[in-house]
Amino acid sequence: MPVESGNSAAARQAKQKRKSHSLSIRRTNSTEQERPAIHRDMLEGQDSKLPMALRSNLLDLFGQIEREFENLYLENIELRREIESLNERLAGEGQTVDGGDLSKGALKTKASHSTSQLSQKLKTTYKASTSKIVSSFKATTSRAVCQLVKEYVGHRDGIWDLSVTRTQPLVLGTASADHCAMLWSIETGKCLLKYAGHAGSVNSIKFHPTEQMALTASGDQTAHIWRYMVQLPLPQPPADISASLDDDVDFSDKDEADGEADGPNECPTVRVASTTLRSHQGVVIAADWLVGGKQVVTASWDRAANLYDVETSELVHTLTGHDQELTHCCTHPTQRLVVTSSRDTTFRLWDFRDPSIHSVNVFQGHTDTVTSAVFTVGDNVVSGSDDRTVKVWDLKNMRSPIATIRTDSAVNRISVSANQRIIALPHDNRQVRLFDMTGVRLARLPRSNRQGHRRMVCCSAWNEENQACNLFTCGFDRQAIGWNINIPALLQEK
Repeated sequence: MPVESGNSAAARQAKQKRKSHSLSIRRTNSTEQERPAIHRDMLEGQDSKLPMALRSNLLDLFGQIEREFENLYLENIELRREIESLNERLAGEGQTVDGGDLSKGALKTKASHSTSQLSQKLKTTYKASTSKIVSSFKATTSRAVCQLVKEYVGHRDGIWDLSVTRTQPLVLGTASADHCAMLWSIETGKCLLKYAGHAGSVNSIKFHPTEQMALTASGDQTAHIWRYMVQLPLPQPPADISASLDDDVDFSDKDEADGEADGPNECPTVRVASTTLRSHQGVVIAADWLVGGKQVVTASWDRAANLYDVETSELVHTLTGHDQELTHCCTHPTQRLVVTSSRDTTFRLWDFRDPSIHSVNVFQGHTDTVTSAVFTVGDNVVSGSDDRTVKVWDLKNMRSPIATIRTDSAVNRISVSANQRIIALPHDNRQVRLFDMTGVRLARLPRSNRQGHRRMVCCSAWNEENQACNLFTCGFDRQAIGWNINIPALLQEK
């Protein structure tokens, strides 16, 4: 009969050990499913001030941690046994090859190489196992507290843009595809005034820095300047919005008739503009006031931006150079600077500080349509794109962005808080996310059947004067929403 060699015997013994150990692992895993229930029953009798839902979530997380570390411990034991078996086999081979000391020569090199491979395997297994736990904690931790305060319902089509007045009284303005712009009471959510002077979709709305005048851009190829006078109603106690909605109802395909039924009943209407700006040969997609309010800039699908004099309505400059339709324009709050965005994947910075020289800089930092580019109070420009990124630029050195935010959906018209320097990102996927200027994610606004947007979010706007309702968003679900964003003081100092 053939005699079994020492090497094959050692290998067979190691295989039996691994097989028996794998059986023990399966037996252990079968009892792991019973542990969370046992622990939960034991802890339910203990006194705790935590809500039951939060407590249950914590128990599930800690149960997952315990299972992951137990699996790591068992794998570690099995790997140690394999190391011992490998060392025994290498020791036997060393005696037959050179009969020398096992701690020297080629045998030591083989053993150290095998041990390093197993050590690397242990590290990789540990990292892969713990990454799920760490990510689950990150997903449930928010650095900002976000709460829905008020919903502004009354438009009969999607809302493209919104803005807050810069002077008293503070009101919210919305621009909609239903050919109307509306002014709302921030506290009560009631419509105070409707502007119906456009013959096409109203694509943007901006308020004069010192006077009660609004600037709207429209699909009828014009921009209108119109005056308003509103009287704020007395504030009412906040209503519980979530209590009136059914948990099991999905509003994503809500009929348009519902929006019409909720429209304002008694809302004064303005139908004539004080100034009409005509020069574009295409849709006017956006418009904004230059610092001081004596000039305005408009952006159009005719690939040009126009600079107008407000008093005379005359065209002062035509800003050309973009290869495709413009998507947005924005002015600096304290300097005569304009930034225009386009579908040609670029945004351009126009400098009017020197009356004799009008310089322009082209920035190619995105790979898809630049949906908006806005100034901050400091020397920064923040741009958002359909390439699912947002980039922060320094005006003093705009060769490359100082921060890049990567998201999972196209970004629409962004806004930056002047006081807290927080970027609000409205997305095509109905989400709104908050980031700081360094690209660190702070929060995601809550969204469900109870609250939040139910279709694409088109725009965001900050309100620095009202701490109770300091962020507004609008979307194609025909509603604007006011939010209270509370940033911890420690995070603001950071």
